[in-house]
Amino acid sequence: MVTKISGNIVGYRVQNEEEQAQQEQQKALDSNIVHMHELVERPEQLLGSTYKLKTPEHISEHSLFITINDIVLNPGTEHELRRPFEIFINSKSLDHYQWIVALTRIMSAVFRKGGDVAFIVEELRSVFDPKGGFWDQGKYVPSLIASIGDVIERHLIQIGLLKIDGLDEHQQALVDAKKQELARADSAEQSGSFPPSAQLCNKCSRKAAIMKDGCLTCLNCGDSKCG
Repeated sequence: MVTKISGNIVGYRVQNEEEQAQQEQQKALDSNIVHMHELVERPEQLLGSTYKLKTPEHISEHSLFITINDIVLNPGTEHELRRPFEIFINSKSLDHYQWIVALTRIMSAVFRKGGDVAFIVEELRSVFDPKGGFWDQGKYVPSLIASIGDVIERHLIQIGLLKIDGLDEHQQALVDAKKQELARADSAEQSGSFPPSAQLCNKCSRKAAIMKDGCLTCLNCGDSKCG
């Protein structure tokens, strides 16, 4: 193989046999690393996690049970990875049967394609129910499908595929200070975290934004209209 040298040679070092052997060994190991793609065959056994999703009665009187099965790639090595392989959603209700089957098949196909699958979370969260959403633990959920997206996000975080950046030290100190100031003035909401006068935060969709010092600030994520 011919390599064109475009710059001036300012130094060189002769590689010894041991270094060449280590390089060849590393190349061989790298070539054996298995990455997630559609040709990876389903093993006989997968690791699974099941999540119970309770929904308001006006949406569905029966809970959904979401099972996500993961495949472990390169087990026992430093390149070991756990990746989602398939998803199943079960419920006693048959009202949503058709779209649930279609949704799980499409998501399972996306999982098996490999690459970055975290985009599924945002895609599901952007689905709004024309009849209106619901409140879940102080957070507004625009639809049942968006709630499924929240469950998938929780699972991806659990297996280390998705990382959520927290507040920095300054933002956290600001949020903690404002919580302490309001603790004496307002009684907590049902969740026990935010005052009843709080508004809906456009960033995290929680009813946790309060007006303080002329600035609308979220007590959950730290988002502030004043920067």
